[in-house]
Amino acid sequence: MPGLKVAVVMGGPGAEREVSIESGTCVMRALAALGHDVRSLDFDNRFVDALREISPDVVFNALHGVGGEDGTIQGVLEWLGIPYTGSGIAACAVALDKHLTKKLLAAEGLPTPAWDVFDLTGGTLPLLPGSLNLPLVVKPRASGSSAGVVIVRSHEAWSKSIIEAAERTPEILAEEFVAGREFSCGVLGEEALPIVEIVASDEFYSYDAKYKPGGSRHLVPAPIDHDLTARLQTLALSVHRLLGLRDYSRTDFIVSKEGRPTILEINALPGMTSTSLLPDEALQAGVSYEALVDRLVHYALARGTEAGVLSP
Repeated sequence: MPGLKVAVVMGGPGAEREVSIESGTCVMRALAALGHDVRSLDFDNRFVDALREISPDVVFNALHGVGGEDGTIQGVLEWLGIPYTGSGIAACAVALDKHLTKKLLAAEGLPTPAWDVFDLTGGTLPLLPGSLNLPLVVKPRASGSSAGVVIVRSHEAWSKSIIEAAERTPEILAEEFVAGREFSCGVLGEEALPIVEIVASDEFYSYDAKYKPGGSRHLVPAPIDHDLTARLQTLALSVHRLLGLRDYSRTDFIVSKEGRPTILEINALPGMTSTSLLPDEALQAGVSYEALVDRLVHYALARGTEAGVLSP
């Protein structure tokens, strides 16, 4: 296929802005190497005008979190009739909402830690939930990249985490902490990728552990037996299909010392930085970074052609 005009959207207003810019920059380098005409743009109040000026064949969505991963930009691009990478409006909206996602997982009998959700907009300090046992993992209801995630081990730490969270987010989710080894499994197209084990230098796979050099080690393929590998891959595919995700996704797990997997997070738009997990998994499956980017662009183009968006 001849060179395409590709707009890479990055940045945005959320807590994951810097990570998004790093993902977008890596994607732009790959697209340029593939011979495409690449333009970058921010997801700001000039977005629609800038997009119309560029008039791209396809948009590569390198945004993360609120605005980019919650159905917002997907709705704008659907309205404009421009093909874009990644999942659609409804799937993104559900996947970024950790409470709704966990309700779906629980309804389907898929393993996820016990949890509760709290509204912080009333100005009162929620009490530590009696239905949950310490320690707890406290996180924003709608955010990714482990931004704002803390482990709470005492009543005092709970109060402190709530006060700090209220400055950043209107709602939090608290779930029971599960000890064990941390793994991730990506899905590309309709196939599960090799499993990666995450060995974080921090207490957990935090924002810094994700994106700072030396913050974590990725062991891929993960040093686990075939049965556990197959179980995690099956779960990742089940989550991908349950939420209606497409093109790619990534599901993160904790596996207890007894060997029981628990689903922690679902990522509708996995990171594409130099330290991100999905590119490592794809490479292990024989798909280079450039080939991964190329495949995602062509998934989007195929949808545009089927919908009659692109000119013949």
